[in-house]
Parts: sequence; structure tokens; C-alpha cells
Amino acid sequence: MLRCESVSKRYGRGSWILQDVDMEVSGGDVLAIVGGNGSGKSTLLRILVGLSRPTSGQVTGRPRHIGYVPDRFTAHERVSALSYLTHMGRIRGLSGAAARSRADRLLDRLALVGGRDASLRTLSKGNAQKVALAQALLVEPDLLVLDEPWSGLDASAHGVLAEFIEEVAAGGGAVVFTDHREAITETHATGVHALTGGRVSARGAEHSAKRSTKVELTLTAPLTGAPPREVNWSTLPGVTEVARRDGVIVLRVGREHSDAVLLTVLRHRWSVESLTEPAPGVDHASRAGARRSAR
Repeated sequence: MLRCESVSKRYGRGSWILQDVDMEVSGGDVLAIVGGNGSGKSTLLRILVGLSRPTSGQVTGRPRHIGYVPDRFTAHERVSALSYLTHMGRIRGLSGAAARSRADRLLDRLALVGGRDASLRTLSKGNAQKVALAQALLVEPDLLVLDEPWSGLDASAHGVLAEFIEEVAAGGGAVVFTDHREAITETHATGVHALTGGRVSARGAEHSAKRSTKVELTLTAPLTGAPPREVNWSTLPGVTEVARRDGVIVLRVGREHSDAVLLTVLRHRWSVESLTEPAPGVDHASRAGARRSAR
């Protein structure tokens, strides 16, 4: 468990940026740090990953493998995205072949515009952000720290980023991110810490209560085109129940995981028949049969 104990930070004799911050981050957590511009969010993230030392207080339990995406990723190098990532993977202990293979898969998932051989200096802000995200995931992180990670990403990459967050948390890692939009924190975080006046207040319990609802996804094979690919639905993050009957698959999913599951559904060529919030106490295997009988 990563723990901040009475962490305070200021530069020289300037004003305190952080004051007596106490917080804990455990495996499986997806925590959002929210606050206005200049509130100290980026400073807190740099302290979490060990890039900055607190003026007072301490951070304990920092894991070995940390992935970090800063708020600005400078990409002025002439090397290609793939070469850069391969080099970073080797620095982190991967063999050249393993680093190149991992980088290739990450860039493919992120759909880097220009492809893996694009020079870093030619990338737009959004595509540079994709490379920054890929470098943070070269080695499976125990802690993934993301500073405004959605900034500049195209819509398709938003879904992939959500998948990465889900995968890290499902694998027992922790994720901490900043964002100023409530819709983002409501969708992706299991807890929220608000930074005001340099002090942190946890809103995790209230936030988690809002996110505890389930949604029900009903899937069918498409009527035309290639058949859908098989998926082990029960292994997807957030899927709590799976029912099959007469070609219909019904998934019960935590609302906070529904975007990532929907993306997987569509990528594997399944059709979404409906997405509903199930009534309490109704067996959803029976729902699947009822829908089929009603046709």
C-alpha cells in the first residue's frame, strides 16, 4: 500500500503548495485527484512517483514498477515512436525483442497516426500523448499515475485509455489520475480526493456509492457479416454475471466498467441489443429467455 503521511511541499520560501496530505492508495484502486489550476495536483503526482521530494512528511510503500504520464510530454527527438519505446523498454529491463513487441502492440491498440515509424518530432499533441501512455505501460505497472491523460486524445483513444485503466486495476495495480471534468471522474474513478488550499479531502465513500449500480448488456450475433469472436466474458473487469440462452448473451456489469466492456463487445463484432439498468431481484438469465420468447 502506498501511503502519504503528513506530506507538505513548497519551493524555497514560497507559499505551501501542499500541506499535511494524508492519503492511501491500494491495489485495485482507481483514484482521481481533482482541484483547480495551480492547486498542486501535478506536484502531488510527482511526489507519489518519486520525482519530487516532499519538504516534510514521507511517502512509504512505493511499488517497484511505476508508470507515469506527465501533463506535458516533450517529443522533439528525431527517432521513431517504436525506436523510442523499444529503448525505454530496455532501460526498464526488457529484452530488445520483448520491448519492441510490447511497444508494437501498444501503438497498435492506440492507433498512432502515422504509424509506429512516425518520428516523435512530427507528432501532434494527441499522438505524443499516446506515446507517453505507451511508455508508461511497457512494463505492467503496480502503480499507474496519469496527469490529465485524456487531454488531446482523440475519441477512439479515450476508450483504449479506459481499457488500460481497467486492466491495471483488474491485475491488482493501482491507478491515480487527475482531471478537471466531473464526468470523467464519475465514469472512471472508484474514489476522489479533492485538493483545496494545499490540503486533500477524500470523497471516496460518497463517490463509490454513486458508482455501485449495475447495468445489463444484452448481446446477439450480427445478422450479416462475419460471425463474432468468442470472448471469455467473465474475465472482463466489472462483469459480475454472465447468462447464455438461445444465442443471447446477457452481461451484468458495474456501471463504471460499462464503457470498457462495450468497447470489447464492438471490437469482437457482437451486436448490442440493449443496455438497461436491471430491476432489483430479477434473475437476468430469465430476462434473456423472456426477450427471446417475445420476438
